[in-house]
Formats: sequence, structure tokens, C-alpha cells
Amino acid sequence: MPSQRPSDEPERPGPAPAEPTRDRALLPSRFGASRRLRPLNRILVNMALDGALAAVAAPLARWLADPGGGLLHPLWFLAGGAITLLVGGVPFRVSQQYWRFSGVADLLGIAGGSVASAILFAALLLLTGFRLPSVAFPIIHALTLLVLLGGLRIVYRLSQGRLAGGGGADLQRVLLVGADQASDLFLRAVRRAQSTPLRITGLLTRGSHQPGRRIHGVPILGTVGGVAGVLDRLERAGRRPDGLVVTDPELRGEDLAAVIRAAEALSIPVGRVPDPTALSPATRVELRPVVIEDLLNRPEVALDRAAMARLVAGRRVLVTGAGGTIGAELARQLAALSPERLVLLDHGEFALWQIDLELAESVPALARHGVVADIRDPVRLAAVFALHRPEIVFHAAALKHVPIVEANPSEGMLTNIVGTRHVADAARAVGTTEMVLISTDKAVNPSSLMGASKRAAEMYCQSLDVEARRVGQGMRCTTVRFGNVLGSTGSVVPLFRRQLERGGPLTVTHPEMRRYFMTVPEAVGLVLQASALAGAGTDTDRLLQAGGIFVLDMGPPVKIVDLARQMIRLAGLRPDHDVQIRYTGLRPGEKLFEELFHGSEPPVQTRHPGLLVATPRLQDSHAVGQALDSIEAACRAGRAEPALALLKRLVPEFEHNPAGDTRLTQPEPEGALP
Repeated sequence: MPSQRPSDEPERPGPAPAEPTRDRALLPSRFGASRRLRPLNRILVNMALDGALAAVAAPLARWLADPGGGLLHPLWFLAGGAITLLVGGVPFRVSQQYWRFSGVADLLGIAGGSVASAILFAALLLLTGFRLPSVAFPIIHALTLLVLLGGLRIVYRLSQGRLAGGGGADLQRVLLVGADQASDLFLRAVRRAQSTPLRITGLLTRGSHQPGRRIHGVPILGTVGGVAGVLDRLERAGRRPDGLVVTDPELRGEDLAAVIRAAEALSIPVGRVPDPTALSPATRVELRPVVIEDLLNRPEVALDRAAMARLVAGRRVLVTGAGGTIGAELARQLAALSPERLVLLDHGEFALWQIDLELAESVPALARHGVVADIRDPVRLAAVFALHRPEIVFHAAALKHVPIVEANPSEGMLTNIVGTRHVADAARAVGTTEMVLISTDKAVNPSSLMGASKRAAEMYCQSLDVEARRVGQGMRCTTVRFGNVLGSTGSVVPLFRRQLERGGPLTVTHPEMRRYFMTVPEAVGLVLQASALAGAGTDTDRLLQAGGIFVLDMGPPVKIVDLARQMIRLAGLRPDHDVQIRYTGLRPGEKLFEELFHGSEPPVQTRHPGLLVATPRLQDSHAVGQALDSIEAACRAGRAEPALALLKRLVPEFEHNPAGDTRLTQPEPEGALP
């Protein structure tokens, strides 16, 4: 579908008027000629310099081989030295070398060209009737060429590296922290870059046997684990660095947090190196800040991309809530798997336009359709599904903000429960083979209306899936449950960033508040992995036939106050000194600890890391359907209290906490991750 611009979007300027034909014809030819002449000019300059050095090398080698023969020789002798080098250096591309970036490969080329030139020059002398000054003359000639040609290149490169560093007074002294290979790459980039105000004074590596050695002349002062001791030693010696630069992309979690704490004690800022592709020698090396995602101590989980591609490629896929954080990331990752058609459904026009425009720019060949629809409208949904007939549906549309759902109970139940039912029923009616429900850890022992409504949605999809698996046909319903995602709409991380920009304070509801966190791309990748695993005929099928639900392994929960303190440190500030933390109390529906599993649904590992399966209790699909009918009728009549009472009967573990009472928020011991 062509991207449509919202009505309040300003019109983009159209294309500029075409230039006269005469001008259009001249400009490219001049530009192209200029582009062709630049490398040619550089090669000619190299040939002139190399030829001059070779002309000097010939009499110098003659004198070294026979000191009594003198240095002065006729012009033909000098010209012969230059010509033989230019000819002998052709196979080794000596004249095409870029002096500023000369390296080992260039020196090897010079060595080859020097040997070839010396052999050609000796052969030329013999053919013209002259005797060689000595038997060793070709060897001495080759070594002389190598020293002159290679030495001048090395001197030029070193001088350029020093010039690129800028003046000494304005340079920032920094320590590099990380792997030696990454530090080597960054050191090279800094020395080649122009006007980079950094002076590397030391390295901290991860190898325990490396301290005392040097990389490019920079000493290795210690290990990453001993960063606090190294900084204290430098502080006492009056050589405290102006900053730390993390070069190792694998340095994350607690190890990175320890580096930040050690630097914070001395008010030293910490940055990260840019992406290797951004290390351009023509520009400054710009460091990037350490972000909170770097402090999640989570190993990267390898995903079975081939299985995902088999699930999605060439099929019609529909995503509800496509404008939201999870829905948009689903759309991005699905688009990369080459579906036949991608249908983006959302109730919000602007959010839908944003993801549609993004995909139009990143995957222009993808057949996509943006659909504005409300999942609570069964007639509209039926028409959309009948038109596009999706084979796979990812249902991410929901109301997720706990206090807002508490304040609007009928809307929350209509969207999260009734809307999910309408999506599932519309998908079944057109022959969809698989529906994936995005659920939440708040559905476990829910204390909020949002969590209870998502648990009811889970129950409906569970009942449909069990029935389809029992009869061996019909739509499979896969449910994937996970916790908070960093950076999502309404999450705590963007809130803290806004509060930091205003100078604080950062607001935390309770000092013991804990949550599970995962990055958005990681969560969506595991959702797709679970979808592929659900239909693969694996040993996980036995659990799914019993109403199993996929649960993402979120790692250990994180205290929100610790997250706030880390974000203050990452901003180069001190918690409770530069920026205050204020406790505001639990909000309606919140609890201190979220759980991924109910006490009666112990987790089971799957064959894929990062994915667990829970088997919560089941209820007959007919009974669930009747309960949902009653809830929908009460909500549409504006009778929230009877609807809430019906939901409590459907989800008996629902202990509503509308006042944010901390006594109702303690988790069951069995609910923790193994």
C-alpha cells in the first residue's frame, strides 16, 4: 500500500524543476573527469617519488658494494635505477599504495618490488656489457630500495598520526577498557583520524597475563577487574585520566557496572567506542555514551533464523497493534523474513503511518497494507480478515498501562479480553493456521485489572489451541508471556530519561520494587522463535497440548531503584547528590514483585535457550466463551463492577489491589525463575 500521510503532516516539497539540458549534460562530465583524475594524479606523484628514491638507491648500493667506486655515476645509471623499479614494482602495485595507511601488506609489496627491481637492474648491467660491482650487489641494491621506500612511507605515516592528534594542551587523557583486539582497532582509528582530542595513556584488558606489555606503545596498566586499584594508583600519582573508554562490546552487565562504579568514585566519565563502521579516518572519533541496555547482564541468545524464515517466508502475515513498541518491532523482524504480504493493523493513525513509512523506506519491495481498525469491532475485523486472509496473526494490540486500565476498567476488559476473542474468532473464520498472543508476566497471580484481563485472554487462546490440537485441525494459538521491555512506550526508562533532562528528581514507587527487563529486539526475536518452535512437531508439543504457554527467560529481576541509580551514573552524575530519588508509593493495581510462573505451573525447559514452557490450569472453551459473553455484555452496558466480579470468578487467583497495598504484593516462593 502506498504510504499515506496524516492530515496534519506538512506537505513535502516536490522535486526541483529540471535543469536546462545543456547544464545537465556538462555537470556530470566535469564531475566524472575530476573523479577520474584524482587517483591518476596520486599514482603519478607516487611514481615520481619512488623513481627519485630508486635513482638515489642505485649509486648508493653501488657505493655500499664497492666503496672505492664512488657515488657519482652517469645519468643513464640513475635513470636505469628508476625505470627498473617502476617496471619491477608493477606486479606489486607499489605506485598505487596509499602512503598514509601503509601497513605490513604494503611493506611486503615494496620488498617484492625491490627484489624484482634489483634483479632487473643487475640483468640490465650485464646485458649492456658492464660488470657487477660485487656478487652481493643485487642483494645490497634490494635492501637499499626497501629501506628508502619503506622507511619514507613509515616516517610519513607516523608524522600524519601525530598531526592528527592535535595540540597537547586540549587533549583528553583516557584509558581504554576491554579486549586487546578492540583496543588495537580503536588506537589505529584515533591515530588516523583528524582532530580527535584524545590521548590514550593506558589500557585495561581482560587477560590476566597482559599487564606490563604494550600495544602501539601504550602500556597495559592492569585488568578490567582491577580497574578500581588502577584508578586509585593513578590518582595518587597525579595522573588521573579524564575519562574511560570501553572498547569491548562484550563488556556488559555487572562487569561494566563495576567499571562505572569505580569511575564514579573519582567523578570520571565513561564512554563507549563507536560502531567499527563509524571509525572513519577522515573525521573525528566520536564516543557514544554507555546506555542502560549495556548493563543488563544477559548473554545473547542465538536464534534459529532458518526456522523463522520457514514459518514466515511466502505467507500472508497480520500484526495487530503494529504501531506500538512490540508490534512495530514484530513488523520490522517479520519484514526481514520475506512474507508474501504484511498487514499492519492499528487503531492509531499516526503510529500506523510511522511504521508503514519506515518499512516503505527499509523494505520497499515488501507488499504491505496499513489498516486502521479497532479490535473491539467484530464487524470491521471480519471484513479485514476476509479481505487479506492472513495465514499467521501476531496479536500485540492491548491496553498495557496498569493505572490507566484501573481507571478505565470497561475499556481495559473490552480491549484485552473481548478484543483478543474477536481477533481469534476472525482469524479462525478465514482459515488462519497460527495465531500468536503477546502476553505479560502481570497475568501471573494478577493484582491488577490489566494482568487479570490478559490472563483471561490467555485462557481463551489456550482453550482454542487445546481443542485444535485434540482434533488435529484448526488454528493453533501460541501464547508468549514476558515482562517489561526497555524503552517501550510507558516504560520506566524513557520516564527516567525525561526526568534526568529536567534535572530530577527520579521517581520510584517503592524501594523494593523489582521487575524483569529485556530489550525489545530480543523479546520479539524470542517471540518469533517460540512461534517457529510451536509448529515444528517437537517434544514441546506434549506441553502445548496440555495448554502450555511459552515464557521468555528474562533472567533475574532488577530493582527499579538500582536502575534509577545506574541511569544517573551513566549521565555522569551522582545519585542522591546531583540528582535525588523520590519514592511515590505503589499505584493502583501495582505489586512489588512480578512473577513469570504461578506456583502450580513449574517451568519446563525447551530445547531452545531463552524459552521456557508453563502449563497453567485449563478451563473448557465453552465455559470460557460463556464467561466472556457475560463480561462483554456488562462492559458494553457500562456496568464495570459486575464485569469485574465475573472476571474474578474466571480468574480465581486474581487478588485485586486497587489501592496499591504492599501487603498484597508479595510473590509466592515457587514463582521465581529457576
